[in-house]
Parts: sequence; C-alpha cells; structure tokens
Amino acid sequence: MTPQSVDGDLWAGLPALEEPPGEDAAPDVWEAPIPLTGGRERPPFPAHVLPAWLGEFVTAVSEETQTPVDLAGSIALAVLATAAGGRSVVHVRGNWREPTNVYTVVALPPANRKSAVFTLLTNPLYEAEKQLKTAMQPVIVEAELTARLAKEAADKAAAKAASADGDKRDEMVATAVGLAQTADTLTVPAEPVLLADDSTPETVTSLMAEQGGRLSVMSAEGGIFDIIAGRYSGAPNMEVFLKGHAGDRLRVNRQTRREYIDAPALTIGLAVQPDVLRDIGKVKGFEGRGLLARFLYSLPVSTVGDREVITDPVPEQTAATYTARVIDLTLSLAEWTDPAIIQLAPEADAALIAYQKRIEPQLRARGGKLGHISNWAGKLAGATARMAALLHLAEHGGNGYAHPVTTATMRAAIELGEYYTAHALAVFDVMGADPVVSRARSVLDVLRDKGWEDVKRRDVFSALSRSEFPNVADLEPALALLEDHGYLRSYQPAPTGKRGRPPAPRLIAHPSLRHGGR
Repeated sequence: MTPQSVDGDLWAGLPALEEPPGEDAAPDVWEAPIPLTGGRERPPFPAHVLPAWLGEFVTAVSEETQTPVDLAGSIALAVLATAAGGRSVVHVRGNWREPTNVYTVVALPPANRKSAVFTLLTNPLYEAEKQLKTAMQPVIVEAELTARLAKEAADKAAAKAASADGDKRDEMVATAVGLAQTADTLTVPAEPVLLADDSTPETVTSLMAEQGGRLSVMSAEGGIFDIIAGRYSGAPNMEVFLKGHAGDRLRVNRQTRREYIDAPALTIGLAVQPDVLRDIGKVKGFEGRGLLARFLYSLPVSTVGDREVITDPVPEQTAATYTARVIDLTLSLAEWTDPAIIQLAPEADAALIAYQKRIEPQLRARGGKLGHISNWAGKLAGATARMAALLHLAEHGGNGYAHPVTTATMRAAIELGEYYTAHALAVFDVMGADPVVSRARSVLDVLRDKGWEDVKRRDVFSALSRSEFPNVADLEPALALLEDHGYLRSYQPAPTGKRGRPPAPRLIAHPSLRHGGR
C-alpha cells in the first residue's frame, strides 16, 4: 500500500481530542496561536561576569552606541581569543586540553551600529599588531640580508666548483653543497599579522602558516560564510575552519604550495544580519561536518526604536585601561612558541564536572532539551573551559599560566555557557535545526495554501513533499506540535452507522490559516 492510498484504517485508534461542533452549537472560539519558535528566552549578555576593566568597557560601549550589550560582549571574547589564541591552552584534566581560540557570531538587523562597536573593540588589536611589526622590522631586514648573502655565497661556490679541475673539484663541490644547505636553512620571518577580514580559505591557511598557526578573522559582515560556502571555488571549503577551531594538525599538499600547521588556532568574531544565519543553516555540509557547531551564537533583541539620542561617551580612563590591557596581553604572549599552559584549580574542575553532568542528559535524542542541537551542545563543556581560560588571562594578563583558574572564574564561564546555550537554541530554530519544527512549518504552509477548514490527515499528508515526509510517522509529531500551539484541533467524527471501517480522524484549522494569516 502506498502512502497516498492510506484511509481510515491507518488513522483509526488515534485519540479524539474533541467532537466536531453540532449545527446548533455556539461558534468555536479560537485564541491566537502561539508562534512555533517565539517562546525562546534570550537573556542579555552577562557583562558582570567579565573582569572589571573589561566589563566596564563593554557596558560603556553599549551605552554610548545604544546597542545591546551582547554585541560588545561577544566581540570582547573574540578580542581576548585573538590576543591569546595559539599562544596558550587550558589543561582541563588528563589528556584533555583546549586551545583558547573561539568562534563568536552576533546577529542583529541593519542600523544597529555593528561597525562602530567593532571598531571600538578591535582598535587595540590593530595597535598591538603595529607594535609587533615595528619590533620585528629590524629582525626581518637582518634575516633578508643574511639569507641573500648566504645564497650569493652558495651560488659563487657552485660556479667555482663547476669549473674546477682534478682533485680540487671534489673539495669545492663539498664546500658548495655545505653553503647551499646553510642558505636553505635560513628563513625570513613573516611580518606579524593578527587580523584578517573576509579572506578565502586558501589565504587564511597561508596566513596561519606564516604566523605560527595563529590568526583571527574579525568582521562586521557575514561575507566569510559565503566564501566558505564556495562563492569563488564553486564548492564548500571548510577544512581550515574546522581544524583551525579544534587545533587539529593541518597539512596542505598541492602542486602550487605545501603548508604545514601542527597546532592551528583560528579565532572568528562576526556581526551579521539574522538572515545570514538562516541562509547558512541551508548550506550543504555546514551542519553535517560540524562547522555550525563551532560557533558561540548571540541573537540579541535590537534596540532600534528605543535608543537615546544623547548618550554618555566611554570614559577616557575606561577606554585607556581597556586599550592598555588588550595590548599588554597580546604582546606578552606573542613570543611564545610552545603555548602557555593554563591550569584549573581542583575546585574549578569540580564545578566544570558538575556542569558537564548537568548537560549530558539534555543531549539525548529523545526528550533532551538539547537533543536536536547535540552537535553544538556536545562542544559546550570545551567551549566553557576555553572561556574560563580567556577570563583568567583577562584577569591576570600574560602571566596567567602562573596561577590556576579559580572556581569563581569557572562559574563565570559557566554562566556565559548558559547564555550562549539559550541563544543557540533560538538561532538553530531560525536555521530549522529541529526537524519537527521545520516539518510543522511545512504543514502550516500547506494549510494556508489550501485554505482547508476541516480536512483529513490523509489529505494533508498527500499534499506534502515525500522528501520531507517519507511516511506518515513523520507527520504525526508535526501535527501534535501544531495542536499544542493552537494551530489545529483534532477530532474523531461520529460513526456513520454504516458497516466497515470507522471514519478517519480529522483536523480543523485555525481561522487565520484559512485567510492567509501567519
């Protein structure tokens, strides 16, 4: 029997929620339906958990620009990760270590002054980069000169060896080989680069290789997602963005280039429009390969329409302290080749263990609050450890390795983890990550298009795509959700008195659906 031939026997036995209204009954009263994803609580960014100097600056920027504190707060985390990423790791327990780079993305509609906030938060990083370049310039000049002289000496020795006669030839060839080998070992350091904009995956890989594995992509736009999705290459290219977050060894072997990065540490800090999140949820491979699971998402409520016109500027001392602390952290860790190891105090680890135990049951596919975003939530404990290390470094600066992460800092990171969890649930709703919600939307679309008032389940199923609803079992959870939200009512028609199967259960649609309502 094909799904389209289903009749009353398939739907028989389902519970009847109500009887259909009789001819003399009072008209049904329908309340406004509850939006499918409108009930997610999105708490404000907890700026109070940040070290005082950072929390004061984030709050002051939010006040001056009249933007949600979430915007400055999430960018601030990316700024800390830019300063520390690739130069420090946090040792959680056993063999579990986490790098201190993070991916953050804030979604706000246009006119929310995203670029202004980005500029205020990232300016110290550009200043630190400038200072690193100034300090490195003499070293680069000396290395270039040394390498050139070594190459010239090797070339001259090779020329003499080529024209030598007799027993002198072997000796001169050996000398030329030694000079050539010495020249090959001399490398010229790359000019320091901390930040890149919307660069291609190939450019990001090359820059990371030059910079000892560290790089940050910071942008007030979402163009990087288009680039990863294959705007220029025609196919998604996300390898560097996957391994750059996890710290997994990256090897590129192509005819045109060979690049090796043993411990890549890529940081991403973005501010995008909400439509970008909706679009990236549809890109093939983004979810399946785990790219979307690597971001800390923030979806704050826009302040446009409720902003003050005259605001207090960021206090000079607050801005000066922020600038000095970010530059100091960046410069103090810049020379580290082996990363600084951040340790957890036993009590801090105990707090993280308790948090992990609280998260784990929520990851269950059936009944777990985070089951439909388990790819993301499965990385939450690691992300929390990373944030704890960043807060710790913000508090202690470049010598944070000399002090263990305290319980208070870990609890602050856990509060951030809970904030990002609430917002991730809302963002993945936008992306359609929950298949039941996504299918319920498809049912709503069909009901609006058809304008049905009273309809059989079979007719609804027949009007839906088989690729999304392969069988009847896929329809039932969507119908149940729509009933819970007040879009539908289900009832069992009264027996007809005729022989045969009982009538199949039917559905009554909310009046708004019959008139094109949303």
